[in-house]
Amino acid sequence: MPVQTTTHLNFRGDARQALEFYQSVFGGHLIVNTYADFGMPAEIPGSDKVVFGLVAGENGFRIMGYDIPGRTEGGIAAPGSTHRENNTTVTDQSLFVSISAPTLEELQGYWDTLSTDATIVEPLAASAWSAGFGMLTDRFGVTWSASVTTE
Repeated sequence: MPVQTTTHLNFRGDARQALEFYQSVFGGHLIVNTYADFGMPAEIPGSDKVVFGLVAGENGFRIMGYDIPGRTEGGIAAPGSTHRENNTTVTDQSLFVSISAPTLEELQGYWDTLSTDATIVEPLAASAWSAGFGMLTDRFGVTWSASVTTE
């Protein structure tokens, strides 16, 4: 029986903006439910924040996100950092989101949009294991690893 995993990102107040951005990059449909949608009184601060969010594309892309109650400083929870040092990737982040595409052209399209206001950790280029590999940390603090699928 197949098992599907979906990355679930926890944000500090800007889950809606992040999910809308990811939808603009990867396409698909966006579902957003707020705390108010699930019964929190509208006058309570944060009732307009995301309790359940999902982007699901026909291309197989799926990502979920929500806002941690009471957090408003923006970005992903426990952001950390990722950078290159001495020809290696150094990080204290708990996870990366990894994406792949069958061609460099398709991957380049995602990369070009995802890299808007991002910090490039490793430029998208040919590598020893892939026709294209790159890493970046997006404007929300999420680090993405991107590669062309190897056959």
